[in-house]
Amino acid sequence: MIAYVNNTFVDEADATIGIGDLAIQRGYGVFDFFRTINFTPLFPDDYLDRFFRSAALLRIAPLHTKSEIIDIIAEMSGRNGIADAAFRMILTGGYSSDGYSPVSPNFMIIQQPIQMADDNDFERGLKIILHEYMRDLPEAKSINYLIGIYLKERILQQNADDVLYYYDGAVLEFPRSNVFIVTKDKTVVTPGKNVLAGITRMKVLEIAKQQYKTEQRMVTVEDLKNAAEVFLTSTTKRILPVVNIDDIIVSDGVPGEVTRSLYNDFLTMEKQIVSQKHTLPVAE
Repeated sequence: MIAYVNNTFVDEADATIGIGDLAIQRGYGVFDFFRTINFTPLFPDDYLDRFFRSAALLRIAPLHTKSEIIDIIAEMSGRNGIADAAFRMILTGGYSSDGYSPVSPNFMIIQQPIQMADDNDFERGLKIILHEYMRDLPEAKSINYLIGIYLKERILQQNADDVLYYYDGAVLEFPRSNVFIVTKDKTVVTPGKNVLAGITRMKVLEIAKQQYKTEQRMVTVEDLKNAAEVFLTSTTKRILPVVNIDDIIVSDGVPGEVTRSLYNDFLTMEKQIVSQKHTLPVAE
């Protein structure tokens, strides 16, 4: 596999940065992540826009323009030749002389095969647990996943699939996904503040607006536990129903009508994008 580090394409085994970088010293950096289907990138402009917003929030100056990153990714795709893949872009705090102040960053792109949730995952649904926590600078997609990783043991102990953060009574997000509820009157609601603006979240809101009322607002823990349906959205999971919250059964323990409708519409959107054949290069 070929990776990219600071203006150079290298074998992935040689894709390294020094131990003095703030990403290693302090866990300071941002990243973003998008995928391709049959060499067709899904929503690359949206993911890159968010990448630059995250960098601005952490006051890290990118080394490349958006168009330059697109060209780099196209060349990587041609070299690696993986049709269904994920591209992970990482921008670090750099080699700070005082070990604390951001300086000129290091920039990396890694491409890897991707494992997606499928129809079986959708039909099974997810069991989740709650944990009170709000990420630092939640609007930024930072590399800091300390709490999410720390809670993995507790998730396993409770035979759950994921953990949902809430803070001061307000539901927020999963470590790697956004959350939605569907109210009894079929209003599709997602938390509007102190969360990462997920790209799949944005696309699902666009789809939902065509047939349901939608809201971005505070969702309380009580709203969550009394919802008619609950689901999450993410790049790799698309849309997955939540059917159990802290051992409280949601929607009779099966995917709800609205969740299923949005899931099918999202899959249709993906197929339409792929059919337009705006593909990245294929290795010869």
